Amino acid sequence: MIIRKKFGFEGAHIVRDCSSDRCRHSIHGHSYIVEVFFTSNGLDNGGMVMDFGLMKGPIKNFIDSFDHAYSLWNKEEQEFKEFMKKQSERWVEMPVSPSAEMYSLMFFFVIDKIISQTVFNNGEKQVRLRSVRVHETASGYAESFAEDLTYWNFTLGDIIFSDKVVSEWKDSQMYEKLKRGDFFINPKVELKYHQDEHDNH
Repeated sequence: MIIRKKFGFEGAHIVRDCSSDRCRHSIHGHSYIVEVFFTSNGLDNGGMVMDFGLMKGPIKNFIDSFDHAYSLWNKEEQEFKEFMKKQSERWVEMPVSPSAEMYSLMFFFVIDKIISQTVFNNGEKQVRLRSVRVHETASGYAESFAEDLTYWNFTLGDIIFSDKVVSEWKDSQMYEKLKRGDFFINPKVELKYHQDEHDNH
């Protein structure tokens, strides 16, 4: 079974070296839609792959980091990087050009790390990230899977968030915890109606 959660953000970028003249030379923005797909080996105590409410923590905070922010490729000229960081409170410096394809790869990389460092407490059955789909326009999207990470060698330290972005996270230490390998602990659920499916066999 596959579940999907949709997020959105308003972001600005320049995509250097692409074919479209306007895109590679001028700052422009998009209303991005991000679809995150999960699967598992079964359903939890609530009959779910994973409760959608659990996605309102680090996953939502990470994607929201790009909202009303400038996505800055770290290969830009130093003068331009310094100018953008001075003029915009919200920015994310990325190790890749901010195309839809690279967004989806980078988002997959980080969200997969979040899931692998999450302690599930309601009988979830090996929840896994299946894919991340990033819609740049109403007619076009890029979708990444685990095998696509071979296209690029990411590290968490390669993605840098402005102080303003970090200050607006629910947990300002979220990304540092992720980099340290700390675990995100989901709440335990007091079961009232659950009966193990094997009880009657």
